[in-house]
Amino acid sequence: MVWKKTERKGNSLEEQGLFHENRGVLVATIKEQIEMIRAEIDKTQKNKATNAHIGKLKAKIAQLKIKEEKAAAHSKASGGGKGFEVKKSGDATVSLVGFPSVGKSTLISKVTDAQSETGGYAFTTLTCIPGVMEHRGAKIQILDLPGLIKGAAEGKGRGKEILNVIRSSDMVLYIVDPFQDGHFSVLHRELHNSGLRLNQQKPPVFIKRVDKGGIDVRTTVEQTHLTPEEMGEIIRSFGYTSAIVTLRQNTTAEQIVDCLAGNIVYEKAVIAINKIDIATPEDIQRARSGLPEDWPIMEISAFKDIGLTELKDFIYDNLGFMRVFLKPQGQEADLEEPLIVKDDSTVETICNKLHRDFVRKFRFARIKGPSAKFDWQRVGLDHQLKDGDLLTIVVKR
Repeated sequence: MVWKKTERKGNSLEEQGLFHENRGVLVATIKEQIEMIRAEIDKTQKNKATNAHIGKLKAKIAQLKIKEEKAAAHSKASGGGKGFEVKKSGDATVSLVGFPSVGKSTLISKVTDAQSETGGYAFTTLTCIPGVMEHRGAKIQILDLPGLIKGAAEGKGRGKEILNVIRSSDMVLYIVDPFQDGHFSVLHRELHNSGLRLNQQKPPVFIKRVDKGGIDVRTTVEQTHLTPEEMGEIIRSFGYTSAIVTLRQNTTAEQIVDCLAGNIVYEKAVIAINKIDIATPEDIQRARSGLPEDWPIMEISAFKDIGLTELKDFIYDNLGFMRVFLKPQGQEADLEEPLIVKDDSTVETICNKLHRDFVRKFRFARIKGPSAKFDWQRVGLDHQLKDGDLLTIVVKR
């Protein structure tokens, strides 16, 4: 690409004077603008004095991504590009994430009913291959995706299609090669740039647009990352002139931007270090040193079937499942085959899982067990269930 430099200076591409020599029209793509802003973030020293500046740069990226998503949706509606067609099934979905040739295809063929081609060269898997792992009463869909590469979040190597599948999963399982330093940090950056926040809770940040009054920041804790004025600058960059901002924790610029962008996904993640059959303890220790200390990590060999039974427990336990036993009206409870559901499930979740008519015809439910204040408590659709609950659903005739 040939750029013509003008004398104009400033922050935007126009103000910087970056014009393409094509009829005198600026043709920098959204992707190129995002790359330039990311480069500026990377070269900016991170400290308290630059927090607000970096926050405003991240706000620009978020707005460009929103524009990009709208353009992509329009292209898809017009018949443009195809993504991976993945039909979700089972009680939860896990996406395998790793560079090409780290052993994802071998792993999925060992722990599920899927047959994924394997080979000792890059990009063996060219599409999404789903398999189902049945374990402890749960059916867990595991997706073998093409290997992610650097730049995936900006579309390289079919990256956006792969990342869209990962965003719709319940958990990410990173497969790490102990002989390849730095792979995890590259992959994690791509997932982060795509709007995935792994092993994080959605922060208690609430921004409500109002008609007047400017940007009113209300906080219950001391804010050390940003001043109210700096927060206001970021919020106004999204087109807000007046808003009530409620903060219940010390909040970063990125958390403010995430709240305003509205397209952030919070998801669980675990890590499996593969190929331990040929790795030395020093190799494994070196690999661990580049991983988050507080994340769940285990060691396996997909090729030699080492640790795969433990891996199934590892996946099940970290997905956060619980058991709910059903007791139909006038019948005995089925204590042999419980429903396996996510640990944030409500009575409505169970109704939807059984049949959509259960919600439409719902009258009330009765609960016996850990979530009940007393045996056979009468509850509504929004009642939060706990592991081991007995549930009776009463519907209209």
